[in-house]
Amino acid sequence: MPIYLDNAATTHLDRRVIQTVYACAKEKLGNASSQHRWGVQAAVVVEGARQIVARSINADHREIYFFSSGTESNNAAIQGAAFAHRKHGDHIIVSAVEHPSVLEPVRWLQTQGFRISYIKVDRQGLVDPKDVSREITKRTIIVSVMHANNEIGTIQPVRAIGALCRRKGVLFHTDACQSFTKVPIDVRKDRLDLVTLNSHKIHGPRGVSALYIRKGVKIDPLIRGGHQENGVRAGTYNTEGIAGFGKAVEIADQRDVTRMQGLRDYFIRQIETNIAGVVLNGSRHQRLCNNINFSFPGVTGKPMFALLNKKGIYVATGSACVANTATLSHVLQALDAGQERADGAIRMTLSKWTTKKEIDVAVKSIMSILDGIRRKV
Repeated sequence: MPIYLDNAATTHLDRRVIQTVYACAKEKLGNASSQHRWGVQAAVVVEGARQIVARSINADHREIYFFSSGTESNNAAIQGAAFAHRKHGDHIIVSAVEHPSVLEPVRWLQTQGFRISYIKVDRQGLVDPKDVSREITKRTIIVSVMHANNEIGTIQPVRAIGALCRRKGVLFHTDACQSFTKVPIDVRKDRLDLVTLNSHKIHGPRGVSALYIRKGVKIDPLIRGGHQENGVRAGTYNTEGIAGFGKAVEIADQRDVTRMQGLRDYFIRQIETNIAGVVLNGSRHQRLCNNINFSFPGVTGKPMFALLNKKGIYVATGSACVANTATLSHVLQALDAGQERADGAIRMTLSKWTTKKEIDVAVKSIMSILDGIRRKV
């Protein structure tokens, strides 16, 4: 039986989500933008999910906008804010460890005349709010620092960063795709202006996400051609996906988070106890409940990945969005980890269904693979 340890890339659908999606597809047959009865019924489903998502982060339902993916939501937030506020500035600040769906848009914006500042992180991957404060100028439009890192699991001090951005009158965006429902988010207390949320990281359907846009914040739309989402995001509603997203948020349970934390710590202890010289990447304490990322000395990540894959143990060597590239992880490079450590990193991410037995099998397999690789050297 395969052991799936790549839940940062995507999670399996919860059966209750499947039931919700199926019922919606079977019974809500109209276009949610249509004015007839079937259209209104579909619109009720969309608005119900909007309410659920809004409550989960202490937002107003009118501040939640649905998109097709975390990547699109991040692009909409960064590019949309940049162009909507271009008259007031041309400067954007991001952390050096952002997801490619933030880093690539800002690189493109640089070709459009915007100036970009990259905030360094410490060896645990943490951003210092003081560094953000020092970079903010009168021309700064937006700061984007992810809530938790997709590769190393480090949770950032978003509340402190949000407070300083609000004081300085600068928009603050956070990519919360990995942290949503795992780490508390309160858009009021955290002083957040834009927040990216994702469905398929929380046992919801792929192809649907949300963007929180604080009331009064303006962004230019990426996609035009319809009135959906008050003109912020044109296109036919993915009613079934949105319904499933809402259900996934509704059934998210803090008990699952606590259980994953315990299994994460057990996994880390087992690796460190049984394998000499391993390095835990990311913060030991400010860490997502389901993230384990280790570098194994003298071994590159790709061969280990391939051998684990052959055994039916599915892990990752970095972000799923750049898994097919030959470049070293920009996140581990930002930690000043060195090439050997960056090249030898393996990410293992748990779900609410991961078992202690699966972890034991994975640890034994890693030990066996390492032993085999080192004997050949």
